[in-house]
Amino acid sequence: MNTTSSSASETETDYLRSKHHEFLAASDKALRTPSLQIILGQLGDTLGERNRQAWRMLPNSDLVRQRARQIKDETLANLHEHLATLEKSIEARGGQVHWADDGDAACKIVIDLIRQRGATRVVKSKSMTTEEIHLNPALETAGIETVETDLGEYIIQLAGHRPSHIVGPALHLSAKEVAEILSVPAGRQLPVERETLAGFARTELRQKFAAAEVGISGANFAVAETGTIVLVSNEGNARLTTALPKMHIAIMGMEKVIPRFADLPYFLKVLARAATGQKLSCYTSFITGARREGETDGPEEFHLVVLDNGRSRILGSPLRESLFCIRCGACLNACPIYRSVGGHAYGGTYSGPIGAVLTPLYDGLVANQHLPHASSLCGACQAACPVKIQIPEMLVQLREQLHHEPALKSRWENFAYGMWAKTLKKPWLYRLSTWLATRTIGRWYRKNPWLKKLPGKLHGWTQKRDFPAPAPQRFRDWWDKEGRHES
Repeated sequence: MNTTSSSASETETDYLRSKHHEFLAASDKALRTPSLQIILGQLGDTLGERNRQAWRMLPNSDLVRQRARQIKDETLANLHEHLATLEKSIEARGGQVHWADDGDAACKIVIDLIRQRGATRVVKSKSMTTEEIHLNPALETAGIETVETDLGEYIIQLAGHRPSHIVGPALHLSAKEVAEILSVPAGRQLPVERETLAGFARTELRQKFAAAEVGISGANFAVAETGTIVLVSNEGNARLTTALPKMHIAIMGMEKVIPRFADLPYFLKVLARAATGQKLSCYTSFITGARREGETDGPEEFHLVVLDNGRSRILGSPLRESLFCIRCGACLNACPIYRSVGGHAYGGTYSGPIGAVLTPLYDGLVANQHLPHASSLCGACQAACPVKIQIPEMLVQLREQLHHEPALKSRWENFAYGMWAKTLKKPWLYRLSTWLATRTIGRWYRKNPWLKKLPGKLHGWTQKRDFPAPAPQRFRDWWDKEGRHES
């Protein structure tokens, strides 16, 4: 884990650059960062509003989303068959499929393929799967020059930051900060003008595309019956990444396969609307193998790396529905927690409500024990999800699993829950407890019924908010004296 080098903060984690398991500390820092709060405050009025408007304008949107969800569910029920069909379809068109159990295996496959080609220069299009397996550091360690070509990814690569949003990786940066970052490779101070900044990046990246020997992409979808990889983008960089270099390597999670081409329109209709509020993304690329005889562009080699990395384990668990996710980021835009603390607070590759589910599943529940609690369970994430993933229910399931983790068991907590259970099982004890509470604390705090400070570990609650004091009399007592006589 990297840390800042400042003597004043030698032990403080650099949340912008380093993965971590410090959600509480990172959230506190995010809440105290005014520039980030201004950016996050606009999120609901920009991407969030575009998402909502896009759904309103799509006829029968609920039925389309339901059908997309159904396809995901049916595909996962026979995932091994669809993956086998995908492999046969790709090999029939001259491509190769590689299977990776985890991130290290996937990185090794990619590096070996690049070395076999004798290549040293790589361009990449945006891919959360390659972020998940830490491909860029692995390539750099292997001495392979790697350049991100999505504008947001290019900016944060130069800055050394991690993505802060699934769709908008540089969302945490202001235009002024972007200008400062791009001014370094420019060798001059660039103005804070979006057209100028984008023009500089375009010029730089065109040279990288022309020189690259290998292009690496993710895959939004993979159609089993045709062996087609589908890429959805808005900048055209994915098309250049996959068409200009002589070798194309696509990396995807095993859940990205869909059985038929006829299934694809449902996902294309919901993905762009959920991600950016568009009817359709600017570019939708269909890649079916390498360049064939007579074709004027395309790679000479095509490889697909299919990543497991814990997905097989999740497939057989009660949280299998998390594999429905199509990485649109809509749940982030709708979540009041994400809109308060941003993406870097979550610590892992995936942030927001779906990140609070995926990160514990991929990286371990104990190490990420705070993430399942990083939600108000308001349901906004589920309402925004294009495939209606029941995120709040899964977060509750993860919270329940935390109580069975031996490393997290607390004697005081067990004692408190045990006493509470006994009290609820015995009516006379419950009545006695509530009578005592109302006759003591309830009457002491009759004028101001809020507790400012709770004892022991309960103090954590009142550090941030007051706790309601018991009423001065029980409902039972009020009913016996007055309630039953009221008309």
